[in-house]
Amino acid sequence: MNNKHKNNLSHGLKSRHVTMLSIAGVIGAGLFVGSGRAIAEAGPGAVLAYVFAGILVMLVMRMLAEMAVASPDTGSFSTYADRAIGKWAGFSIGWLYWWFWVLIIPIEANIAATIINTWMPEWDIWVLSLIITLVLTATNLASVKNYGEFEFWLALVKVLAIVGFITLGACAIFGLLPDAPVSGVSRLWDNGGFMPNGFGAVISAMLITMFSFLGAEVVTIAAAESDAAEKQISRATNSVIWRITLFYILSIFIVVALVPWNDPRLASQGSYVTVLEILGVPHAKLLIDVVVLTSVTSCLNSSLYTASRMLFSLSKRGEAPACARYTNSIGTPIYAVLLSTGAAFLTVIANYLVPSKVFGFLMASSGTIALLVYLVIAISQLRMRKKLVAEGKTINYRMWLFPWLTWGVILFISAVLIVMLFRPDHQLEVISTGVLSLLVVCSGLLVSRRHAKAKALATAQGGIPVALGR
Repeated sequence: MNNKHKNNLSHGLKSRHVTMLSIAGVIGAGLFVGSGRAIAEAGPGAVLAYVFAGILVMLVMRMLAEMAVASPDTGSFSTYADRAIGKWAGFSIGWLYWWFWVLIIPIEANIAATIINTWMPEWDIWVLSLIITLVLTATNLASVKNYGEFEFWLALVKVLAIVGFITLGACAIFGLLPDAPVSGVSRLWDNGGFMPNGFGAVISAMLITMFSFLGAEVVTIAAAESDAAEKQISRATNSVIWRITLFYILSIFIVVALVPWNDPRLASQGSYVTVLEILGVPHAKLLIDVVVLTSVTSCLNSSLYTASRMLFSLSKRGEAPACARYTNSIGTPIYAVLLSTGAAFLTVIANYLVPSKVFGFLMASSGTIALLVYLVIAISQLRMRKKLVAEGKTINYRMWLFPWLTWGVILFISAVLIVMLFRPDHQLEVISTGVLSLLVVCSGLLVSRRHAKAKALATAQGGIPVALGR
């Protein structure tokens, strides 16, 4: 039987692919460039913002891993929300997550094209952006093994860059670089204190950092296409703690220890470039541009992969176009990839055709999707654990201190969303995401009702319920 009719994904990801994907998931351009914004807002206290955000991500990943180990699925948290909360919840969070990554694709492509344009000014940015997107679409249309291999090497470059940066920064702090103009950690408090703008600014900076962390959950999606899903998920989740500590918290600590938090270069050119320039590293901007280019290419590659797999999962459940569930002879959901890429191109066209305020609303609508995803994961795990226990199933990978930590995460995220709603600089994000979420939830309730009617009709006729859309 042809695999196209089976609608099954391949299992071509190797152990090293999944391991490196889990590492790559939390390293984006936000670390190399965007972290400067968080530091400029919160001062050295930005370290606390990354610590708080990191703890939240670790807890959420632990909850997600508990469900994923019990039932690996390429739909990940969307599938678990479907089972634990209801079809409307799985539908809603799946489509919101797909929308987030579809918007990321043109953003990352434009960043990559802008960097290349500085080296090749004769090429227009839109042409370079188109070429980059088409090349990575081709990569995603190939076997998942090729995708994993490509992502492995991109992620390796990012990891080596961060390790090199931390090593160089540590040598400077301990005075091991004789020509370095700065050493020690006095800049943690000598420009207005550790939290010069107060604790509120730290919380605000945390909201900036949350965008950087979204992507850690991709490993539970990718692991479903590996031969040892349960083992890979648990291993990757266990390594989240040291990865966040090493890549984010230690990196940010080095930045705020060596650079005055109010240095205007932090916000304008990024934290990594600023540190390297202060330490007198030649061609600092070029070096970081290469790393950022690699990083955004990796993120773009993963965005296409993640969006297509979520669309594939939604289609398998009858909640997306039927063609998105078809796979070719090598197990690649080609139509899901093409539909996701096509939607990304439409957002680019919209940027040129519709008023800027309309496109700004579309972009802002993805602002708090990360927090909504985490909230749904926590609620799903809370309810899924009870179902598994009631069914007498063994839970091999458990959330810590259940249910207290799970409830703590739910309350914390809810509080953060309320704080954002009353902060002028985040109101648009909350309202835009809220409007989009309301529309999607209403659609989810309609789809859920259709499924219920179809199931009732099939049962009444003595047949087997069939997912809608086939």
